[in-house]
Order: sequence, then structure tokens, then C-alpha cells
Amino acid sequence: MDQLKITLQYILPKHLISRLVGYLAAAKLGFVSHALIKLFIKAYGINMAEAQFENAEAYRSFNEFFTRPLKDGMRPIVADTNLLAHPVDGTVSQLGDIEGDQLIQAKGHYYSVEALLGGDQATAAPYQNGKFACIYLAPKDYHRIHMPVDGVLREMIYVPGDLFSVNPLTAENVPGLFARNERVVTIFDTPVGQMALVLVGATIVASIETVWAGTVTPPTGKEVFRWQYPAEGPNAVHLKKGDEMGRFKLGSTVVLTFEKDQVEFLPTNYPGSVTRMGTAFATTLKSS
Repeated sequence: MDQLKITLQYILPKHLISRLVGYLAAAKLGFVSHALIKLFIKAYGINMAEAQFENAEAYRSFNEFFTRPLKDGMRPIVADTNLLAHPVDGTVSQLGDIEGDQLIQAKGHYYSVEALLGGDQATAAPYQNGKFACIYLAPKDYHRIHMPVDGVLREMIYVPGDLFSVNPLTAENVPGLFARNERVVTIFDTPVGQMALVLVGATIVASIETVWAGTVTPPTGKEVFRWQYPAEGPNAVHLKKGDEMGRFKLGSTVVLTFEKDQVEFLPTNYPGSVTRMGTAFATTLKSS
């Protein structure tokens, strides 16, 4: 059965399916949307007591529900400036050392930082022998992405690609998955050096958005596209630890990369560990 699921992902028109689902998820269908939301809440056991709006009827579309805001104070941000915060609710897929240019995807599967970040060697160079973390957001999770540390946006890169599922089964069976799927790469200057925060698309992910640019995809492109941002001035994007930086409309994965000798992940993080946005994620090596 697992092999059949993988084979179907190679065969099915994933972009077409994803765009159709995205169209339906954005549609304001009244009681139909409300019924779908209620089914989803029940199927995945979503804790709506955390949501700013607890009732399904408060959401005009499935997308509004899926990107629902939480109540104020529901995810307090770790205050210690020597600690990085988890950027999302999810589950750690992999994390640890970048071995040269290589990140582990799953047992027996590796991919390169250069491929992940869009194929440019200069963009990938700062992360040689650094650290990385890959966190999977399941359908039940809160789907807004927040800053793990203060940062100044310097570049955003749209990388076209496939739309394989990013669940654990696919990660274990599709080579180069996270460097293969469509994604939005964001590069920040931070107190712990350069940081790349990558929003990876997946099957039926209706869109990837950032707070400064809105919807980045769709539409789907065919070439890598780059936007540069100044460090200062009216067009600069400065975000604090815990600030929202983007969101997924339907679930996916984030991958973070850090420079060498800048951070150390806390021992509470390991493949399979549950993450909660705002809780302690890593310590700066200066503090340790």
C-alpha cells in the first residue's frame, strides 16, 4: 500500500489537483464550507479552544479556517535573547549538522543546501557545515510561520518545482524531496548570522504567502525568481522574534539553515519531537 501511494504521487497531475483544491478552499460556500470545516475539526481532533474564533460559522471559507489566528497569549514567545524560538507548530522531521553541503532528509536520502536554496552556490555558501532543522506541519497544526529570532530580510527566492506530499512516508521514499518541491526561500540577517527559512510547498497546498509580499505562489512559475531587500529605509523588512512571517494554505514543511558555530539545538528537539511555536528551540553558541 505504501508503494502504491508513492507511485500515485509520480503519476497524478499534482499541480492541477492542488490548484483545484485551492480554488475550492478559497470559495465562500456558506453552509457547505461550514460543514467541511466541522468535518475537518472532528477528523483531526483540532483544539478550537486555542483559536481566536472557535466556531466553524465564523469562517467564510476553508482557507480562512485553515490559517486561523490564535487567541492572544496562546503561544508565548521565549523572552531570553540567547534562545531562539520554534517558528511553527509541527513535528521535527530531521535536524542537526549540515555535513559540508549535505542535509539528511531521511535514512539513506540526502540533499544539498545549494539545491534547496535555488541552485546558487553563493547563496548556499554561508551554511557550509552549519546547522539545519526540518519541521513538518500536519493538517491539524496551526499554519502560520513565525520568526525564531530577530531578522532583517535580505532576499526572497521563488523556486519552481513539483508538489509531492511532504509527509514522513514520502520523505523516506522520494529522493531530494525538499529540494524538488516548489518553495519560497527567505534569507535574513540575524544576531546569529545569516539564516535561511524555506517554506516548502506540497500536494494540495493552495498557496504560500509572506507578510511583506502577500501570495507568492500561485501562480506557478517555470524559473527561479529573486527579490532583493535593503537593510534600511522605507522598503526594509525588519521582523522581531515571534513575529508572523508567512503562512501555508494547507499543510507543508519548513526548513531552516544556520551558519557554522552560531546555534545549538536544545536536546528537547529530535526527529519525531513535537514543536510549539514560541517555545525554546536553540541556544546561541555565544550564550552557551
